[in-house]
Amino acid sequence: MAALPAERGSNTHGAGRCAHGCDGRTFVVISIEHYVVLSSVLFVLGGLGFLVRRNVLVALMSIEVMLNACNLALVALNRSRLATGNPAALSGGTHTGQVFAFFVIAAEAAEVAVGLAIVLAFFRLRSSVRSDDAQLLKN
Repeated sequence: MAALPAERGSNTHGAGRCAHGCDGRTFVVISIEHYVVLSSVLFVLGGLGFLVRRNVLVALMSIEVMLNACNLALVALNRSRLATGNPAALSGGTHTGQVFAFFVIAAEAAEVAVGLAIVLAFFRLRSSVRSDDAQLLKN
């Protein structure tokens, strides 16, 4: 439940966040649902890009978009868990979503390195990066 920061003043409510800014401006609160919807849209777009396009480089980029959508969901859900003030969440592993996202980013880097090495070897052999041409390598 993040909000744009309100300017500090004498008219702050609660923990320093105002639904209306202290100088009369209105701030938009971005809820967890917005992040989940954005994450699901990115995941679907990445899946469609992977299934529809024939270029191997575009397929690799689509996989990256899907993994980044998962990272967005992990971090957003972790932040919403902390914003609820759950004492169990605050007692220890408060950055679980961020840690998982960090490991997903590390796996993405390894995937990119191996994927690009395969694409370069395939391009040297066939002078193409179309996934349909990979069928010719079976023999």
